[in-house]
Amino acid sequence: MVKLFSFLLKTPKKAIRAHLRGTFIDSLRLTVHGGHGGNGVPKYGGIGGQGGCVYFIAKEGVTLKGLSRMLRDKKIKASSGEDSSKIRILGRRGMDEKIEVPVGVQIIDDNGKVIADLNEEGSTCVAAGGGMGGCTGTGFIGKPGQQRAVNLDLKLIADVGLVGFPNAGKSTLLKAISNAKPKIASYPFTTIRPQIGIVEYPDLRAISIADLPGLIEGAHANFGMGHKFLKHIERTRLLLMIVDIFGFQLSPTHKKRSFLDNIYALNKELELYDETLLQKPCVLLVNKMDMDGAIESLKNYEPHIADLQRGLEECPEEIRPTKLINFERVIPISAINSARINQVKVNLREVLDELAERELPLDEVREDLQRKLGEKGPRVT
Repeated sequence: MVKLFSFLLKTPKKAIRAHLRGTFIDSLRLTVHGGHGGNGVPKYGGIGGQGGCVYFIAKEGVTLKGLSRMLRDKKIKASSGEDSSKIRILGRRGMDEKIEVPVGVQIIDDNGKVIADLNEEGSTCVAAGGGMGGCTGTGFIGKPGQQRAVNLDLKLIADVGLVGFPNAGKSTLLKAISNAKPKIASYPFTTIRPQIGIVEYPDLRAISIADLPGLIEGAHANFGMGHKFLKHIERTRLLLMIVDIFGFQLSPTHKKRSFLDNIYALNKELELYDETLLQKPCVLLVNKMDMDGAIESLKNYEPHIADLQRGLEECPEEIRPTKLINFERVIPISAINSARINQVKVNLREVLDELAERELPLDEVREDLQRKLGEKGPRVT
């Protein structure tokens, strides 16, 4: 028995597969501490310096992984204010700590309150204030700085969010349509971390697409990758839903869902997580149209795609949504067919341009440009 336990203890641990090693971090917990205020001098009425503050500043190119490596103890503390003295009546203020974080980070305290939403380059927030310097109001004793734990929660900012169940062809599509190099295989859950691809056009226009880990039923309740996936589509302007024309089965123990049921199931997950996501414009990609029987299957489903309400009564109750998503366009594709991929690129640009026009009418653009040019400038038509 002793030998058996010794053998088990000596058994080396299995190495984690390379594609499962974490290379993307979308949340980080830190302790932030403002500097202590300096003490004052009652004899001279001297005032101590205020403690330094801890700031977070959004900057492109910064990652939470890099920040985690830099702050190995996960603690940030600003310096204390200088004590007052007869040589320096007003003590110097403590040095601030300015920490660069990725654009798109939310700063959240332990109570779940969002302190700041840093979604623009250069946006700043005070994570921990410095303590007041000693003065008559404090009995000339410096006050401690603010101390608290905060969570840095990154939500990717992309033009398009790619939504679909595992093995629907999201990674294949992203690789074909952009410069991204996601891992591709013929089994579910190949994508376990978000991937960002950039679609480039001849006129130098560029569109960013986020390929996110495949959803499973129950993602809204944080099953599978759950919230780690869903939070990233909150900031996308357009949803790109990709569905296998032949349906999807997660495993032999799960029921196989038809093409139409998968649309309803994805709709349901988005609705339960955040109903406002259904207000986003959405394009449906019907994938694997290069396979035998795909065209006939699509013809049978076309009336239901055009009117999702039509097949709602036959939808299983557990995946039946109460509010239906609206598709701007429906595009049959094969993720390995370059001609169809180019069609997707054209359609994505057109939909995003139409969306921009709806959000900011052309007349407003002209008026804004005219104001910038000034009254004496050339008339914009």
